[in-house]
Amino acid sequence: ARLRDLRLAQDYTQASVADKAGISLRALRELEAGRGSTVLTLVRVLKALDAEHGLETLAPRPTISPMALLRRPAGRARGRR
Repeated sequence: ARLRDLRLAQDYTQASVADKAGISLRALRELEAGRGSTVLTLVRVLKALDAEHGLETLAPRPTISPMALLRRPAGRARGRR
């Protein structure tokens, strides 16, 4: 639904976005309806709509490195008596 809203806000037809993205019209309709698609189709549509910033939502940059967490010394497990 968000892709549909984005497309309509830019006043594009489904056919024009599908053509610009290099996908079939049916693939775009299925994607907008939420009935399954591939990540490649999603990326192509986002690029066609100049909305690549939407990809950041799918794979945000980690703020804490998992490897740094492993290297950190373990805290105390018990207090003093």
